[in-house]
Amino acid sequence: MASPVAAVDHRKRPRRRGAALEGAILDAVLAVLGEVGYARLSVERVAERAGASKASLYRRWPSKVELVMDAVYQLLPDPATPPDTGSLRSDLLAVFGRVAEQLAGPAGQAMGGVMSDALTDPELARRVRSYARGASQEGIREIVRRAVERGEVDPAVVTERKLEAGHALLRNHFLTRGAPIPDEYITEIVDEVVLPLLQPGRGAPPA
Repeated sequence: MASPVAAVDHRKRPRRRGAALEGAILDAVLAVLGEVGYARLSVERVAERAGASKASLYRRWPSKVELVMDAVYQLLPDPATPPDTGSLRSDLLAVFGRVAEQLAGPAGQAMGGVMSDALTDPELARRVRSYARGASQEGIREIVRRAVERGEVDPAVVTERKLEAGHALLRNHFLTRGAPIPDEYITEIVDEVVLPLLQPGRGAPPA
């Protein structure tokens, strides 16, 4: 008679290394975020969910903040390939819409928790800023560069502060009012702020 099947010992599973292990851990972070939120997320919970050891997490991420921020940034769209719809207005609506969509999910929960903590912790704020690395700015810069090539924008009017305006308003809305960010608010950012800054004198398109 065949013997009963033994319980699976996780120590005998094939060992994952490198990108495979890291991907499993970051996926586990997002899953745990969706289940319990940022405040209750712990390295122990993530390790258990990923089927990994706590030591393997701490070797890569010295704290919960680094772990969560890495998971969040793998979700965000690649800033090097922003939407290319053929017009500045449509590109801006698309890129800001992507950000709003991400902020409405686990990434937004994580960002809200981390930013709230960072308000009272200067060292944490510094670490959070180091993750941003100007990624959102690069995406907007590429969108505007294409608009300049199409003749939609005079390069003489483009400044860093103008490129920052749209994302700054999105962040402010998220931090003060939470998510989801309404589509009409995104349209107002584009038509009432960003386009007038980059295309002075043209006015907003008809509704």
